[in-house]
Amino acid sequence: MITLSRYLTGNVFRRFPRGVWLMMGLDTLLGAASSLVFPFLALYLHNERGLPMSLVGTVFLVGGLVTGGTNLIGGMLSDRFGRRRLMLGVISATIFMYGVLALLIGFSTPVWLIAVVYVVARGIAGTINPTIGAMVADLSPQDRLAESYAVVRIGGNVGFAVGPAVGGFLVSFLSYGWLLAISAVMYSLTAFLVFFIMPESFPGSKQRVDFRSTLAVAGDRPFLVFTTFSILLVLAVGHLGSTLSIFAVDWLGLSTAQYGLLLTTNGIGVVLFQYPATYFASKLSKANGLILGSLFYVVGWASLGWVTGFNWAVVSLVVITAGEVTLAPISSAVVA
Repeated sequence: MITLSRYLTGNVFRRFPRGVWLMMGLDTLLGAASSLVFPFLALYLHNERGLPMSLVGTVFLVGGLVTGGTNLIGGMLSDRFGRRRLMLGVISATIFMYGVLALLIGFSTPVWLIAVVYVVARGIAGTINPTIGAMVADLSPQDRLAESYAVVRIGGNVGFAVGPAVGGFLVSFLSYGWLLAISAVMYSLTAFLVFFIMPESFPGSKQRVDFRSTLAVAGDRPFLVFTTFSILLVLAVGHLGSTLSIFAVDWLGLSTAQYGLLLTTNGIGVVLFQYPATYFASKLSKANGLILGSLFYVVGWASLGWVTGFNWAVVSLVVITAGEVTLAPISSAVVA
């Protein structure tokens, strides 16, 4: 035990700056707050409000497209006004939108209004993602970028392991609106920590930052090719937090608690294997690492279509998780 403690202190904890560990803790809270509610939204819309799956998929599609746009805006704003300031603003706006969404669901307002507010809330929350990635790039030594992203992702997936398990348990006796209210409280705690603990890593640029300067990256052909393939990949991965819930509960006959545990399997797998997988993948070229991670995804998602129960679904999620821990930090390092 003493040897392990010395190893962690000397070789792991000191390997990264304090700011990277703070980002890991922040991502833990954000992951728990979001995964507590949104993996169960498709179940609420389809099973409780009777929305056809074609429309449920459309809601998630629109939410994804809006989030893609706000990711671009978030990156631009964090470069212009600074990381910490934008993060506080986004978290505060997200708390407000979650509160509104909780009230709309609690009073059973028209489903179209709930869908619109969800898309807006998701878009606002999405602006924080590029800010987190930029802060990690600001704080991390350049030769340890992939490892730093892996450490932060471990934090996010600790939250993702806890959130669905707790959400799946709570939704069995609480309404979906109460889940949103609890998530808003968790976001409030995150805002408190950012305000009092998180240092500013980049105060903002005095140069003009707008869409024209942001889109200058369009001249980088390798980056555009990488982005195109990333879009194709995300089209498959996106099932994890959306239509997988309907497949698991309505087709496989799992309970909401078992569905939550299914997602928790993914989160725990990332926590346990993200850093070792990143260390191994760092021995490969970035191209080979991306290919290997994508192949894990292919096998995992293809096998999930043939499973017949909870245990085999867990096996498929383990293979999908192998793709995630291989691919995600390398992708972030390529972008950075």
